[in-house]
Amino acid sequence: MEPRGWLPLLLWLGLMWPLGAPSEPRLRVFVVPHSHMDVGWLHTVQESMQAYVINVYNTVVEELTLEKKRRFIAVEQEYFRLWWDGVASEEQKGQVRQLVAEGRLEFVLGGQVMHDEAVTHYDDQILQLTEGHGFLYDTFGVRPQFSWQVDSFGASATTPTLFALAGFNAHVISRIDYDLKEAMQKNRQLQFVWRGSRSLSAQQEIFTHVLDQFGYCSEGFNWDGEAIFPGTPLNGLYPQIQIPVTEDSIPNFTSLLLNNVLTRASWFRTPHILWPWGCDREFFNASLQFANMDIIMEYINSHASEFNFSMEYATLGDYFQAVHSDQVAWQVGDHHDFLPYSSDMHHAWTGFYASRSAFKALARRASTLLYAGESMFTRHVLLAPHPHLDPAWGLQQLQQLRWAVSEVQHHDAITGTHALKVDDMFVEHLSTGMQGVHTLMASIIQDRIQPQFPLACSLSAGPEPGGRFAVVYNPLAWTVTTIITLTVDFPNVSVTDESGRPVPAQVQHSKELPSAYDLHVLTTIPGLSYRHYSIRPSRSSQEDTGETAPFVASTQQFGRRLRRRDGRVGGNMVPVVNDCYIVFLDLDTNLMHSIWERRSNQKVRVTQRFMEYHAITDFSKGPFADNYVFRPDGRAEPAWEAVRMEIVAGPLVTEVRQDFYREVNDSEPMFAIYSRLAHGPQSSDGELLCHRIEQEYRVGPLELNREAILRTSTDLNTGRVLYSDNNGYQMQRRPYRQDTWNAIPRNYYPMVQSAFIQDRRSRLVLLSEQAHGILARERQVEVMLHRRLVNNDTANIIADLTLNDTSVVHPVLWLLLGPRNLTSGLRQRSGLALQHRPIVMLREMSGKHAPRGSGPRKQEAVTLPPSVHLQILSIPGWKYSSSHKKHLRTLRKDRNREAKADLRRVLLRLQHLYEVDQDPVLSQPVTLNLQSVLRGLGSVVSVEERSLTGTWNVSEMHRWTWSTRNPHRHRGSSSQPPPPPGGPEVTIYPKEIRTFFIHFQEQ
Repeated sequence: MEPRGWLPLLLWLGLMWPLGAPSEPRLRVFVVPHSHMDVGWLHTVQESMQAYVINVYNTVVEELTLEKKRRFIAVEQEYFRLWWDGVASEEQKGQVRQLVAEGRLEFVLGGQVMHDEAVTHYDDQILQLTEGHGFLYDTFGVRPQFSWQVDSFGASATTPTLFALAGFNAHVISRIDYDLKEAMQKNRQLQFVWRGSRSLSAQQEIFTHVLDQFGYCSEGFNWDGEAIFPGTPLNGLYPQIQIPVTEDSIPNFTSLLLNNVLTRASWFRTPHILWPWGCDREFFNASLQFANMDIIMEYINSHASEFNFSMEYATLGDYFQAVHSDQVAWQVGDHHDFLPYSSDMHHAWTGFYASRSAFKALARRASTLLYAGESMFTRHVLLAPHPHLDPAWGLQQLQQLRWAVSEVQHHDAITGTHALKVDDMFVEHLSTGMQGVHTLMASIIQDRIQPQFPLACSLSAGPEPGGRFAVVYNPLAWTVTTIITLTVDFPNVSVTDESGRPVPAQVQHSKELPSAYDLHVLTTIPGLSYRHYSIRPSRSSQEDTGETAPFVASTQQFGRRLRRRDGRVGGNMVPVVNDCYIVFLDLDTNLMHSIWERRSNQKVRVTQRFMEYHAITDFSKGPFADNYVFRPDGRAEPAWEAVRMEIVAGPLVTEVRQDFYREVNDSEPMFAIYSRLAHGPQSSDGELLCHRIEQEYRVGPLELNREAILRTSTDLNTGRVLYSDNNGYQMQRRPYRQDTWNAIPRNYYPMVQSAFIQDRRSRLVLLSEQAHGILARERQVEVMLHRRLVNNDTANIIADLTLNDTSVVHPVLWLLLGPRNLTSGLRQRSGLALQHRPIVMLREMSGKHAPRGSGPRKQEAVTLPPSVHLQILSIPGWKYSSSHKKHLRTLRKDRNREAKADLRRVLLRLQHLYEVDQDPVLSQPVTLNLQSVLRGLGSVVSVEERSLTGTWNVSEMHRWTWSTRNPHRHRGSSSQPPPPPGGPEVTIYPKEIRTFFIHFQEQ
């Protein structure tokens, strides 16, 4: 093709850009080579390593070393670390260090994975970033400064805040609603400055680049073919062009590239074009890739004056440096997010909010176990002699679970959008890591109690089963009053504390194990502290022994009631009462009827029903449902015909058990709701326990192609507005969106930890133990709990990417009801009380002896103000120096030295829970003296404030500033000068997250 064949395009380009020097191209195209490596999707991590990952790094390092103009960005550190630790030769490691030092191999994002942004908790996002950043800093002394979140299914407003705190200068996203992206392209608004939090100062904004409609893939410019996996179909999912660049073919490649560049140029405000070069599983033959692209780029650049653009290999840093240097005044984006995500009018990616519900629950349990294990281990190592615990071994157990939890934050893991064999891999990694931390906790308990207990108290004689010794640990940095529940084999027990005193307890028949009993024990535990209980069989006659037995709950049973179709309810009520609520149950339906919040004297109609959507799964009939997409064939239908109810009442807990039967005569229920009201003490510590209705559900196994929801109907005038959380960090207002084609799916939102509906008088809050999908209708809210789908799409069947989930799941929600001023103060702390419930560790009492006496040695509690949360307390384990220059010198001098963990250096992260103006008291800034707060852990020697992931000293972290059309600094910025860096006094403002290294004195 002759150059004159491009004249119409060149004329268009000339109109777009003002005339300049004729020899200087007006557009710079930054070609950013990358390979998108899913950490588990269709294939396991090990399969991916063997099929392409090893070759990506082997050949990319070789090709970058051969030619200085070439560049590459690396994203997922789980894969790079596996290659670095298990494959790379010393020569390759030397080459990588050189490439990194020269900026030709750039680590972007830097986390273990490219995490999902819809259903992940911010704790776990921070964890996986910290693990990846720690590895990079430990190995190369580098700190990622740019994000690459190009395949997450939607974008959360939490992310810009976290990335700014981590030291990033710019942020790249891609998957946002198709119609919104089209509008942003048309108006040249794909780049903006995003202020993710309404409470934080503008220093925590971040420049954000939305990839255009071409996404992160460069279709037509791949020459290394398909990675070969075991069982790969011949018509692989990503057919690639493999025609080499020759004298004959270069006009076609050039024309394709020119059209692409000119189209993109019309969507951006600067003459700098980000051109991602790569796609899924590419660059495993980097020599072919670069050899062909070199020819195209040389040809373009030799005709740059004719084409009016030039091309260069680049990293993200190169591109953003060019954009930043232009000093454009950018539009400011507020704290709203880009959720949910729809790829077109029929495909709302909202099904994955509930896909693989049991896996989502396991991932969250693993995360909360890790949280408890970190603080338990840190406290034990700092304070206690530990004759039975090797700290290096303990750190290994924590590290294994850190990596497993990080791994499942990947956007094809926690989302439930992966193949079945990959699910098995994720579950195995989580289970192995959890087992290791359970073993670590048992070792810590062994160290704590061994020197103190002479094992001198004999059990009662007789045929009763042996007793148990329970250690209960509170991982929160507040005093917690709650009820722990244990399963026992016998109803006659004696429960005593570490001093031998009886404690309040209640025993009742287990709700699901006919031969077992639930033992409820009321406990109050200071922050980061333990309580110890002995649970022993009691003699049948306690009048002679004086033993105090738990109260045995009484049970009222109500037979099955048929589903009412006439709408008449409320004629015959029974109340369930505690000091905060009266729950009215309708005996004509066996359903909840209403809740009376006693402090405000407000009664709200609340009725709960299980419903099901029928999914469209026939591939031949158009858009269908799958792991990602929610595609119902109509409105939800009732999923039951009869309800049976019983009320189990005692002095500590009243439990309402409702069994829902799909058919009237079914022997087993398909669904169940177990609701608990606690009768705890009315102290400030017991306020959270009183002001919640705890609910556990039993759902499944579902029938095929059903999606089960819990619909809660109220008489609140909600205006169809929902409030749901971003990653457990902040709330988003979700007004109902009218949509001609897909109204129900496009109005589902992720609920990671909390959501609420409200009117002027009352608010109904839902707190969740795991991620779900949630939707609000007029006066209703529905939570998607479980999905079971099989579609007949050949590609999904071959990849085993189906959702034939026959499991029975047991999700947990807590309900809070009351006026806004009450619930706004309780919601955050209650959510954390659900997420981080006390850890109960049981040990069988050996022989006829049980621990008793003065109890384990006392440890001083760690207590924070009610508006500040201890987000993490851990010992990082990677190499470190207060001076970055000294750290770099150490790396150069002794690259192969194994790092020995500094057990006196602790990573502490604190978070202010409340928004500006949310609560007149709890929203105030909080000043802490860390020496005083942490005296229960030891003597603080020094305090260093760090970036979110710990790799920057905040005094040295100078992020880029971007000119904006709205330079207004948000509320929440400090009006007073901060205290000198390194001092023990810190002030935490609303929604701030502050990270510190605390150095403790040797004992």
